[in-house]
Amino acid sequence: MTWQGRRDGQLTVGGIPVERLAARIGSTPFFAYDRDLVTRRVAALRAALPAGIQLSYAVKANPMPALLQHLSGLVDGFDVASAQEMRHALDTPTHAGRISFAGPGKTVEELSQAIAAGVTVELESETELARARAISAATGVPARIALRVNPDFTVRGSGMRLGGGPRQFGIDAERVPKVLAGLGDDVDFQGFHVFAGSQNLRADDICEAQRRTVDLILELADLSPPVRYVNLGGGFGIPYSRRDSPLDLEPIGDNLARLMRERVVPRLPGARVVIELGRYLVGEAGVYITRVVDRKESRGTTFVVVDGGLHHQLAASGNFGQVIRRNYPMAVANRLGEAPDEPVNVVGCLCTPLDLLGDRVELPRVEIGDLIALFQAGAYGLTASPTGFLSHPAPVEVLV
Repeated sequence: MTWQGRRDGQLTVGGIPVERLAARIGSTPFFAYDRDLVTRRVAALRAALPAGIQLSYAVKANPMPALLQHLSGLVDGFDVASAQEMRHALDTPTHAGRISFAGPGKTVEELSQAIAAGVTVELESETELARARAISAATGVPARIALRVNPDFTVRGSGMRLGGGPRQFGIDAERVPKVLAGLGDDVDFQGFHVFAGSQNLRADDICEAQRRTVDLILELADLSPPVRYVNLGGGFGIPYSRRDSPLDLEPIGDNLARLMRERVVPRLPGARVVIELGRYLVGEAGVYITRVVDRKESRGTTFVVVDGGLHHQLAASGNFGQVIRRNYPMAVANRLGEAPDEPVNVVGCLCTPLDLLGDRVELPRVEIGDLIALFQAGAYGLTASPTGFLSHPAPVEVLV
């Protein structure tokens, strides 16, 4: 998704020039999310996916309540990873039965809230199953459960591997048959969730993971009560640097259509089959805007100092698990179209050399007062960053 919005040399978000948007918000830095770009991304994905595949939004990517309200009219459900995310999802028109709760380390209180709400709890361990059963026995409310399975394979090309080998996520595939054998009528079994990796830009690798995931789920389904829910995970990536190519959806859609037609529907005719995506739906629809407060030279290097930083955009600084740091796309938002004039280091306002948003970025000559736009900022931005570090004010988030 290429950001196309501009007017009179300025970046626009939701059709609003960025200087006017900054005046409307009243301060910088801020995050702005373009609702039309989100809508278009979901529509493009729907067009590529086969009939019978439902779409769930992973709220951890961006839990902004206004964004969830917008997405509730576009997707089929939500996946949450905390009680607060669950409350935000339940505040939307989405039915509780279309909300799933995943993540290791769920507390008894969180499990109790989820069971009372009627969401599907994706169990990550035998301990969670025992707790869910005890809560159901005490309350008389059968727990809607699915088993999250740690597969015995990994996904090549994933930025973060969530399956294969020893993991804190899910129940090891070889242990699942024993867990299934112990299930009784005191829980409302829904099905399985397998999520093996994230941020993958290689369609062939995603297709292979989906094939192996279906194989594993069908093998386990032979040992389980009737399966009504299958979460195939997601892992669709977005480009963050010039070296990255956008993900090709066509082979993924073709692969899923074949899997549904030849394997899933014949074996699990009553199952709701879900693809769970977060970053892919919202990541490219967000932009982080920060204002230049200083410009300085130090031994041959030009530093552009902004009023934001890694406390809002940890991933852009390269400190969110990246093996190799690469610059996010960046522009002088109030002077789009001007030719690059100089390499600069764009740094934040924190007292640490880690606060580097752009390393030797080619930009037009940057002046104090300019607005810097950091793109691909719609996912894992504000809530994935150390906002309390050095006690700077929190940025505003807007959906326009």
